[in-house]
Amino acid sequence: MNHTDVLNISCYLFVPLPDAADLRDRIHSRCLEGHLKGTILLAEEGINLFLAGPASAVRGFVAWLRETDARFAPLDPKESWSATQPFRKMLVKVKREIIRMDHPAIRPAAGRAPAVDAPTLRRWLDQGHDDAGRPVVTLDTRNAFEVDHGTFEGAIDWRIAKFTEFPPALRAHKSALQDKTVVSFCTGGIRCEKAAILMREEGLEHVYQLEGGILKYFEQTDGAHYRGGCFVFDERAVLAADLSAPMAEVAAPGTPDATKK
Repeated sequence: MNHTDVLNISCYLFVPLPDAADLRDRIHSRCLEGHLKGTILLAEEGINLFLAGPASAVRGFVAWLRETDARFAPLDPKESWSATQPFRKMLVKVKREIIRMDHPAIRPAAGRAPAVDAPTLRRWLDQGHDDAGRPVVTLDTRNAFEVDHGTFEGAIDWRIAKFTEFPPALRAHKSALQDKTVVSFCTGGIRCEKAAILMREEGLEHVYQLEGGILKYFEQTDGAHYRGGCFVFDERAVLAADLSAPMAEVAAPGTPDATKK
């Protein structure tokens, strides 16, 4: 893949940030200094960011975050490239949750659900079962209109309109997931991480989140077993399996909102 002019990154980290409001202005000023655009969400539960700009400025910002605050040291951005800037402005917001689930007992910083990496999931899907011989199902935790742009072959899709609908949908369909290995997935990992924790709390034993989501799967594999593109909440609209944006003309319903990744 040929690199173009603008580096795009997305990443999140569940880490206690009781000082989220105090961090906002400092982070916003640093982004403006680097001529970056995008959206950063801060909450007591962590950080969720989507940025684009010159590669040196984007990577420099991430390095600055890691170096000036040890809580951000584990940040692991997913990178892709575009010919133009996909964001219109730079926003840093303080929210109640970095991804809204309305289920306050779910605290990923207190302990993650087990994760499966992209190459392992590809292998499991190739063979049709996990390494213990259990059937594997993939569960799409994204909104229905995102799923319509592309998803894994045979993925479970509960047609939710927003992530707060996931908990009741799980309770309505939980019995169908018993005795299977369930891999939850989403765009970049944040929704499927909360979803996997909830599923384990609801009594499902063999649950994993796809580490890094669809974007990491595209980055680390050839995209096998995935059909279509991956909707992203910026002006690129839909990314192909090589992380390019040939389908950027696809119109998304409503106003793009990076908070939904």
